[in-house]
Amino acid sequence: MLATILVAVVAAIHLYILVLEMLLWNTPTGRKAFNLSEDFARETRVLAANQGLYNGFLAAGLLWGLWLGESGVPVTLFFLTCVLIAGVFGAITASRKILYVQALPALVALIALLVR
Repeated sequence: MLATILVAVVAAIHLYILVLEMLLWNTPTGRKAFNLSEDFARETRVLAANQGLYNGFLAAGLLWGLWLGESGVPVTLFFLTCVLIAGVFGAITASRKILYVQALPALVALIALLVR
């Protein structure tokens, strides 16, 4: 039960990131979330939308794994691992904040799924 809740939280985080990157990037909410200037947000909105789509795929994979139930554990493990790797890479290359917002929740969910 705990693992399911944690995986759902990670999926929700990525759905929220999808909304921020695809729909709100060029708004005050999106700019504040990512600490962006108005000019930079406007110039990079297409790139951000692309990133948002990828985050949506991660969320979809996690939700698919949950939907499959016990037989979806390998799917869920795969997508949590993808989220963890993306979070670590993002923390190294973009912002340390990503380590806590993306990678840490994925790691906790991954551990919970493995020890259940």
